[in-house]
Amino acid sequence: MRNALALGLVLLLMAAGPCPVGAKEEQPAPAWPDPDRLTYGEIRFSPPKPERVVLENGLTVYTLEDRELPLVQVSFIVGAGSVLEPDGKAGLAELTGDAMRTGGAGELSGDEVDEQLEYLAAPVSVNIGMEYGTGSLSVLKRDLDKAFRIFADILRRPAFEEEKVEHVKNLKIEELRRVFDAPQRLAFREFRRALYAGNPRGRLAEIKTVEAVTRDDLVAFHGAHFFPRNLRIAITGDLSKEEALALVERHFGDWDAEGDFSTPPLPKPQERGPLHHFPRKGLQSTVIIGTIGPGKESPDFHAFTVLDHILGSGGFRSRIFQEVRSNRGLAYSAGSFYEGRQGYGTFGAYAMTKTESTGQVLSVLQDILNDVRESRLPAQDVHQAKRAIVNSYIFSFTSSHMIAFQHMALEFQGLPVKFLAEYPAKIDAVTREDVLRVAEKYLDPDRRTVFVLGDETKFDKPLRAFGTVKRVQ
Repeated sequence: MRNALALGLVLLLMAAGPCPVGAKEEQPAPAWPDPDRLTYGEIRFSPPKPERVVLENGLTVYTLEDRELPLVQVSFIVGAGSVLEPDGKAGLAELTGDAMRTGGAGELSGDEVDEQLEYLAAPVSVNIGMEYGTGSLSVLKRDLDKAFRIFADILRRPAFEEEKVEHVKNLKIEELRRVFDAPQRLAFREFRRALYAGNPRGRLAEIKTVEAVTRDDLVAFHGAHFFPRNLRIAITGDLSKEEALALVERHFGDWDAEGDFSTPPLPKPQERGPLHHFPRKGLQSTVIIGTIGPGKESPDFHAFTVLDHILGSGGFRSRIFQEVRSNRGLAYSAGSFYEGRQGYGTFGAYAMTKTESTGQVLSVLQDILNDVRESRLPAQDVHQAKRAIVNSYIFSFTSSHMIAFQHMALEFQGLPVKFLAEYPAKIDAVTREDVLRVAEKYLDPDRRTVFVLGDETKFDKPLRAFGTVKRVQ
């Protein structure tokens, strides 16, 4: 009898269907709208403007008060980069920045600088790149004067202790030895050499050039390029404009040094150049196709920014990502990059793929770049790219310090202050015809630099099928 009752209960539950205790009857999931069809109001954003003051010695200071936290952020930008290094001393600029930070300053040794900054919880950085140097200080308001004094000494009076200079040289040499352990990093480093061939920007640090750098070289490089009229400082946070200017005047006001305003020649696209092949055994290849694009001041800058977004920097929806990775499964990483600089820009389309599909990936990238030059560009792609760029623009201004730095960098690049305010409207004004025009102008196959790193013995197609090949090492 009990068995019959149990069986009846089971049959009753089965007839009722699955219904977990406490759960409501499942409803069909709502259909989510296509993000591209969403409508929303126009985003209006007016970031605050920092105040700009030029001291009597030519030092330009930007200030922006922000009392939200008891913190002060300081940053600088200086016209000193590796493009200004003398021949045979590639790596000097970077070493100068590293040794400024670690090699002592003013009356303090390098170790004492570290100890005092650590005690104040005030990180300081100094980095010198290809065309300019930057650095920063972050500190609590109560410790500002102590930390800013050290910061000023690092910029004005670096000690370049011999032991620390040798230390940063050894670190750089070890880094250069290890660059061959990272194929992708090696590929982009050598692509730079090929893209800027014949220009100072194409000179790269080598072990022998780093070994050739002396302490006197660092002292001379610093003396030539760190002086008030070549330096800009931004101070933001928990202090007024008057407090900020008094601070800077106190530590930099008596600095009357002068130096070198040299400007290196601008790079030009490689005309009918060879395909650069860096032979390297391995399971993967890196393919990069690049060229020199418009600078930030160019009327083509905004249209090229939209073009780059459509091609590869737009993420999952970009053409390169969709075709190379999603549709064909040829690469785990693919896309493009574009950086507008002063007087020129750098563009590149890239993909990392398995060795056996290197030729196929190279062909696909070439076809994508050719397609956009042949008017195969739907107006909807341009519209979506513009919306994405404009809507993400606000994230360039997530802090008062980023706002002040943006203004400082604009002036350094010779751009008007209104560049930031006009950016969204100028992106919005780009038309399909504008994008096609800049694609035709800048993506000329005869002016591209093509670079491949990989083991050609395992390529699916010989590189000579794509033109003249130049082996580089």
